Amino acid sequence: MPPSTIRGYNRLTGHLKIVLALLGISVFINYIDRGNLSIAAPVIKDELGITGTQLGFLLGAFFYTYAFLQPITGWLVDRLNVNWVFAGGFFLWSAATATTGLVHTFATLFVLRLMLGIGESVAFPSYSKIIALNYPEEHRGLANAVVSSGLALGPGLGMLMGGMLMARFGWRSFFITLGLVSLLWLVPWVKWMPKAHSPVREDATGAPSLLEFLSLRSAWGTCAGLFCNNYMNYFLMGWLPYYLERERHFSVEKMARTGGIAYLIAAGSATLSGWLSDRWIAAGGTPTRVRKTFVGAGATVAGVFFGLSVLGGSSFCISMLFAGMILFGVMISNTWAITQTLAGPQAAGRWTGFQNFAGNFAGVASATLTGFVLDRTGHFYWAFAVLTGIAFLGTFFWVVVVGPVEQVAWGKGLAVVVVPAGR
Repeated sequence: MPPSTIRGYNRLTGHLKIVLALLGISVFINYIDRGNLSIAAPVIKDELGITGTQLGFLLGAFFYTYAFLQPITGWLVDRLNVNWVFAGGFFLWSAATATTGLVHTFATLFVLRLMLGIGESVAFPSYSKIIALNYPEEHRGLANAVVSSGLALGPGLGMLMGGMLMARFGWRSFFITLGLVSLLWLVPWVKWMPKAHSPVREDATGAPSLLEFLSLRSAWGTCAGLFCNNYMNYFLMGWLPYYLERERHFSVEKMARTGGIAYLIAAGSATLSGWLSDRWIAAGGTPTRVRKTFVGAGATVAGVFFGLSVLGGSSFCISMLFAGMILFGVMISNTWAITQTLAGPQAAGRWTGFQNFAGNFAGVASATLTGFVLDRTGHFYWAFAVLTGIAFLGTFFWVVVVGPVEQVAWGKGLAVVVVPAGR
């Protein structure tokens, strides 16, 4: 983490530091596991003899179960002990990763990707619940930045090290080893998981029903905004390795190095942006102005750079990808802080579940649409153009459709947002 982020981290209690570190490691593993198929995609496509469209279905399979189960897992973490729900999901997704290294057919691989989605569906509702319960507003930018840095470091180191390890030892050995070693994370989690306790603040009653949630304009805004964010994220996770190898003709090593560095840059940008947003709020900035500035500006400028990356030569492509990943880190650093503040501690899991349900259809959309475009056109130009347009749309949803970033008052007829004077 950057020094500024470490200073913010040091203000937390010892136990909360350990919890936050474990959450960061878990999301790091989470995103290696969900993104490792894209790293192995060129080899698996040739070995199993599948088409580009079939590869798109494989890359999107994870999101069918992951997205559809979000409302259920959000409900679970609001009603059961979130620490144990998270641990169970972690075990399932790590086991599915290890088993993937043993398969030899398209159908079996498809089923295991569905199982991976089931396990990982508990992750973000759990992250939001744990952060909302244990970290106050002025620390949530940092807490979410640590989670977001894991989101970027997972694909980054997965691409950097995974590409090299797969080239040397084969993709099967990589999947088996990764899944089994990941299970060791459960040992410190069982020891250091946060204690079950009441929410940090109780200024509203009840938890939202689906109907009450859908009555909120901000709910629609966060769902659509996350869809746009995720389209960008999953496009890069799912297709960047394939694009660099097959269209840019990078070697496996150069692809791994380029993609890995790009995600490492995003991780550094995310942690720094999270710390800066907390400092801005501590200095008197409103959560509305601060969180929306980071998310909205980050999405727009990232979309511009990613769209430009497809136009020039290899050096220009790499520089634009790196610039885009800096702004991608700015965007992701504050996304979930908006949701946690709007929902409040008592509803953070359920709101996150609803939001992730809608937002993660972007994984299906980016995988299948890009595979279809690739089969029809033979190149990525239109795929990157769509990415840029969706990034602009995401800024509109976060900045315009989402209302003031203040906790909703649940259980009082129609949900309303309490807006302080002068906002």
